[in-house]
Amino acid sequence: MKPLFTYALILFSIGLSVSAQAQNEQLRAYTLEDGLPQSQVYDMVQDDKGYLWLGTQGGGLARFDGSTFKVFDESNGLNSNFIHALLAKKDSIFVGTKRGLSVLVKNKFSTSEMPQVNHLQRFGHKIYAFTERGLYYIPSNLKPVKIHLAKALDQSKINAIRYDGHRYWIASKAGLYTVENLSEKNAKVKRIESNNFVALVFHNDTMFAATFNDGTFIFKPNHFEEALLMREPLRINAMSIQNNNELWVATDNEGLIIIDTETYREISAINTSSGLAVNHVRTMLKDQQANLWIATSGGGFYKYFRNNFKHFDTSTGLMGNRIYAVHNTNTGLWLSNSEKGLSRIDRFGVHTVLPPEQFSEVKIKTLTSDQNGNIWAGSEGRGIWLRETKTRDTVLRDQHTIDELQQVNIPLKTIKNHVFNTETGFPYDWIRSLETDKDTVWAATYSSGIVKFGFDQDTEIISVYKKFASAEGIEDLYIKQMVHYKDQMWYATRNGHLGVIHNGNVKHLGLVLGQDVAINTLLFQNNTLFLGTAGRGIWWAALDKPLNFKKLKGVKPLTSYNCFQLVFDDQGYLWTGTERGLDKIELDADHKITEIYHFGKNDGFLGMETCLNAVDKDIEGHLWFGAIYGLTEFQPHENTTIYQTPDLFFDDVKVAYKSIDSINLEDWTNSAKVLNLKPDQTQVSFSYKTVDLDHPNDIEYRSKLNETTWSPWTKESTQNFSGLAYGPYEFTVVSRNAAWKQSAPKRFSFFIERPWYKKNAFQWAAALVIIGSIGLIIWSYIRRLKLKNKATQQRLQMENHLLGLEQKALRLQMNPHFMFNVLNGIKAMAKTKPDKMNATIQSFAALLRETLINSRKDLISLEEEMNTLRHYIEVELLMAHKKFQFEMHLESDYQAEDIWIPPMLIQPFIENAIRHGISKHKEMGQLMVNFITSEDYLSVTIKDNGVGIFESQKLKQKTDHQSMALKVTEERLISISGENALQITELKHKDGRIAGTQIVIKIPLETDY
Repeated sequence: MKPLFTYALILFSIGLSVSAQAQNEQLRAYTLEDGLPQSQVYDMVQDDKGYLWLGTQGGGLARFDGSTFKVFDESNGLNSNFIHALLAKKDSIFVGTKRGLSVLVKNKFSTSEMPQVNHLQRFGHKIYAFTERGLYYIPSNLKPVKIHLAKALDQSKINAIRYDGHRYWIASKAGLYTVENLSEKNAKVKRIESNNFVALVFHNDTMFAATFNDGTFIFKPNHFEEALLMREPLRINAMSIQNNNELWVATDNEGLIIIDTETYREISAINTSSGLAVNHVRTMLKDQQANLWIATSGGGFYKYFRNNFKHFDTSTGLMGNRIYAVHNTNTGLWLSNSEKGLSRIDRFGVHTVLPPEQFSEVKIKTLTSDQNGNIWAGSEGRGIWLRETKTRDTVLRDQHTIDELQQVNIPLKTIKNHVFNTETGFPYDWIRSLETDKDTVWAATYSSGIVKFGFDQDTEIISVYKKFASAEGIEDLYIKQMVHYKDQMWYATRNGHLGVIHNGNVKHLGLVLGQDVAINTLLFQNNTLFLGTAGRGIWWAALDKPLNFKKLKGVKPLTSYNCFQLVFDDQGYLWTGTERGLDKIELDADHKITEIYHFGKNDGFLGMETCLNAVDKDIEGHLWFGAIYGLTEFQPHENTTIYQTPDLFFDDVKVAYKSIDSINLEDWTNSAKVLNLKPDQTQVSFSYKTVDLDHPNDIEYRSKLNETTWSPWTKESTQNFSGLAYGPYEFTVVSRNAAWKQSAPKRFSFFIERPWYKKNAFQWAAALVIIGSIGLIIWSYIRRLKLKNKATQQRLQMENHLLGLEQKALRLQMNPHFMFNVLNGIKAMAKTKPDKMNATIQSFAALLRETLINSRKDLISLEEEMNTLRHYIEVELLMAHKKFQFEMHLESDYQAEDIWIPPMLIQPFIENAIRHGISKHKEMGQLMVNFITSEDYLSVTIKDNGVGIFESQKLKQKTDHQSMALKVTEERLISISGENALQITELKHKDGRIAGTQIVIKIPLETDY
């Protein structure tokens, strides 16, 4: 039996929690609806990559990346779905279960049977398991080894072990023990106190040893006899030190109790009153980003915020969660909750303001107040509700003595409700926006324009001063918001129109953004007008110049371009509320975005999707945002969000669509190691990941292969390459978080080998064999070849020469019948037509000379060809019995002398058109020759109005010369321009009669340029 200790009783004072905190406390719950497999979370751990691992009672193991869960259970090889302890070591997760130990490595479990493991802990490089029956050591082969310390400990439940620098303290169901070391040899076990000890914390040379149901011992390690006993809290599950000097105690009936480690007083409690679903808390964890996580039995787990946001919803006194309108006055903040009337928030809390009967179950979409402190509320379909405050003096008489009577005047406030709608004489029921200007009230309707009116408190009569609609100049009546600024009333519409009313006159500015987009909200700041739109972001324009709106841009884009709310805080930051939360925007003097801070559900903004124009700023500079899930207050204090440099890792590498499990990807990342692949392994894909528990959906990646340019930033975390050529490769990837902080680049090298038949050694060997074989064949054949080679060469040269002469001869050939006719015609002209004879002789001579000269050339200019054709046609025209007309044109950017073509290509087709087309037609003959150049070709079109190509073929008697000339010419064209070089078409009239023949010749264009 131990000596009787002197225990000092530490009493807790309810209500002594710190009331003035610079930050608010909130909880973000993760439950079955979010993907958690089971609501009883018994332990949590974070691995080096940033994943949060959760052990559940019946749901197995869950891995959490801040957004989604991946579950591992018995179907994956886990030995039990009932998990009590977790520990992370590099790429391994040690799981203590009801049936022993399981270790997860690369999605595969190895298991060992042992008593139920309640805790896992590392001391140095060794891992220990605290079980229902003693202490176990886990060696590298993952086969647990029982450590025999003392009989009582070996059969007892071990709950915690702490090292004070000299010895180990063991909290067990059998009591509190100390040992010199955790090995069986020379352990020197000593029992300090008998009780069911469940948790140990060593902090600032002080040990906190908690029992389950008898309080917590507080003592110096060498002076247990002077221990203090903290009687409460009881039923303790775990303890840890957080925020330097706070002892967090997890209980199974009172939630989390936070205790000052110096005064031992309760600072605060986190329980069902604070937002937990249950008071049974199992453990706590601080992650790498300084967030605190709370695991409960039955309520899932929670992210604990200490930030600048304070959230209000039905759990804190509001009548409903959806906030349609927010307005600050001297009496507090007024807001409309769902269809439940109004609420007012002041320093005393949340007050419900019930509406008049006519305003029950109605959406109040706008709130304002006048100079008398009256509250004006506009609704959907019920008109306007005025909550009038009247003050009158009342007399209080108090007799302090018999002879003395004092009289005191005390102001007495009374509230009276008024409803103005079409039933009571007001012109409209659907009110979008309300604004007050001294004793005047302005109401913007949904689709009927704007009305200006006043209210007489004495007579309680409302007077409509003026209506502003289409007749007054408002071209778009679908108004979204109205704002009073410097004696002007500005309005914005659903279709993107902007206007202003001044001195009773409407100035409708039209589509100021140049597009049909809804303008949701207006904001004036420092003589600048800001517009928040539906899907097109934020625009701004200076008011001291002609309005010229520019889109708000900068180094970062907005989280969402659907802007429902705009407000400036006292520090000069512009805030916008969207369907994805809040953006805090930092602007420079030129209204360019220099930084954006986003706040969503993971940052403490639990309202999530904001409501249209439900935003205001109070006299203390606090911002109030109305959203679909409640009201959020932002207190501008120092931001405690920690934006760490993101860590990036390769999650998987696949080759030929199969994961490479034989290597440790971490060891191969940014190393000199190169993965060698076979020639047929040309498909490689990479999966990579950056875990950010605060902003999991804002991580972006970019990558490159070898020294190519970086890919664009994307949220896709997989890159696939297929059909890669052989050779070396280096894949590089980098990530960035919500604050655009970039990770260090991560590289992975691989090499695809050449196919065996493309390797240099094989190719050289094959080449030598082939060369040798060919050499033998050539050597054996060359003697015979030499004998025939000279004769063959001579024969080929002769044949080539003959072919050339034949081609030139064909060029020189002219239809003998044509020459005979010309000569006879010249003879006949000698006596009767000497002038015509001379002209015919000159043209015929020129034709013969040009034919002789051109036949010796491979190319001539188009000008020479056209001259030759003119001389030929002139001779034909002089000799013809029936006259015909001809035209020749050139359509080109080039001059005729700059274009080169082969000679004698076109003349045979013109001869054919004259002899077998025009000459056999009854009508006046017409011949047209057009030369047209394109980018690559010279097209020659020959068109006649003769009998047609097919009819001519039936009638004409083919001569050897004519057939051979056309055939040779056609073969020349095919060799020069290809198969489609010649196109012959028979022309027809509309009634089907033959209209002539058209020949199109296509020649590759050659010029001097």
